[in-house]
Amino acid sequence: MLQGLMMNTPLVITSIMRFAERNFPGSGIVSVSDGGTQTCSYAETFRRTRQLAHGLRDLGIRPGDRVATLAWNDFRHFEIYYAVSCYGAVCHTVNPRLFPDQIAYIIDHAEDAWIFADPMFAPLLAAIWPRLRSPRGVTFLTDSQGMPDTPVPSASDYEALLAGRPDRFEWPELDERTASALCYTSGTTGLPKGVLYDHRSTLIHAYAACMPDVMSLRNRDSVLAVVPMFHANAWSLPYACPMVGADLVLPGPRMGDPEVLADLIDEFGVTVTLGVPTVWLGLLAYLRKSGRRIESLERMVVGGAACPESLMKAFREEYGVEVHHSWGMTEMSPLGVLNSPTKKSGDLPPGDKDAQRLKQGRGVFGVEMRIVDESGEELPWDGSHSGSLQVRGPWVCGAYYRPEEPDPAHRSDGWFDTGDVATIDEMGFMQITDRAKDVIKSGGEWISSIELENVAMSHEGVAEAAVIGLPHPRWGERPLLIVVPSENQPPDQAGLLEWMREKVVSWWLPDDVIFVKEIPHTATGKIAKTELRRLYGNHRLPERASEG
Repeated sequence: MLQGLMMNTPLVITSIMRFAERNFPGSGIVSVSDGGTQTCSYAETFRRTRQLAHGLRDLGIRPGDRVATLAWNDFRHFEIYYAVSCYGAVCHTVNPRLFPDQIAYIIDHAEDAWIFADPMFAPLLAAIWPRLRSPRGVTFLTDSQGMPDTPVPSASDYEALLAGRPDRFEWPELDERTASALCYTSGTTGLPKGVLYDHRSTLIHAYAACMPDVMSLRNRDSVLAVVPMFHANAWSLPYACPMVGADLVLPGPRMGDPEVLADLIDEFGVTVTLGVPTVWLGLLAYLRKSGRRIESLERMVVGGAACPESLMKAFREEYGVEVHHSWGMTEMSPLGVLNSPTKKSGDLPPGDKDAQRLKQGRGVFGVEMRIVDESGEELPWDGSHSGSLQVRGPWVCGAYYRPEEPDPAHRSDGWFDTGDVATIDEMGFMQITDRAKDVIKSGGEWISSIELENVAMSHEGVAEAAVIGLPHPRWGERPLLIVVPSENQPPDQAGLLEWMREKVVSWWLPDDVIFVKEIPHTATGKIAKTELRRLYGNHRLPERASEG
């Protein structure tokens, strides 16, 4: 077969660094850390990155070694992203919100050679250090004045590691399939599983993120990354922003503080921001209470959990901010779909258009999707057939890192089973209807917990909602609705159920409602259904004649 005669230039992360440094020296990073806010151009940031590469060499880090981070979103974490991967090692971002036992397991399973950690995690590291087998030492992301008192041996500070080192470094010529980063799943259904990204997948994923119908990132944008850098490559923002020369705003450890987020948006002219719904619910409540405006903000991308309709409507109508659903997984780097309008969906009546916005979105080029029934037969894209959602593509995980046993999610036909149940309509908009393990089977029929949650959260008196199935002697399972009421107009049980009665079929209506101050979330911001079942699994449903 005749081959083309184009240059065989590898797709590696190093090329992003070189391009940004040369083409966007005036753009860069805003970072909240060390008790203040720092600004640093991409040129200066990548100069420090080369110094860090020398430091890695002197620490004895070798190509292929895993280097762990326990860190928030700040400029030092960004430098580690590039220095470690471009050096030929693997940047292993560890989620500090996991349980200590999980963190210890992940570090040992990855066989991390070194750990870079924020000083606030010194007590955590001191507690688990005697159990760790592989790390040789820890570098704390601070200067000498910020060093914590720690019993961990070989502890040093980051700025000392960089001090006096050359700012020129000969980066190795890497194969694009070289592993670049490692991230473990949150382990909600068992032990955390490692997803090993490579340079090629990361670069292609970043290209896709910048596309107009995806995140539509531009040089003029200032992007606030509320998605954590310790999870799934921060949705590719550390790569996509320098690729187009957008400013990257990193909120540090205060990424959940709505006042800090509002300050950053105003001070640095943030135009785009990304995060989970709980963050934006907090920001909305703060803006309403304080009367502040966020004039620069244009777009908000929401993922990790379903976005309440009321939240979308409030930001659009009260603040002029368009909210876009997205969906993906750690196994997908993580981008899978994003909800941006098409010519056809833009012509829908207002009510239908709002319903379309609530769907997770359209597939991004590079990700193939299909839905299949229990026998594995592909189902039509008609918006009504619901089935197991499967994906494949160049940034989708082909296998887990050092698996304990083969995982059935990685099918022999090359597709990855996401564990989600979904529909896809004629226009290609995908909607998650449930997790496979979260659907409620009542009287032999399926009830979607996610759809019930979305309906409940469209009530203006509901800030957040979750639905779990409880055992029922007649129907097998019945839904329990757990609600965090809003501060403005908290509903009562009877009123909420009556309001929902007009929006769902009668036998879907929850048998009971519990009002709580907060709903537990996983380390990645998703509703912790396992914890809800532990807390409320023995709740006694009222004896009512469910229509099951």
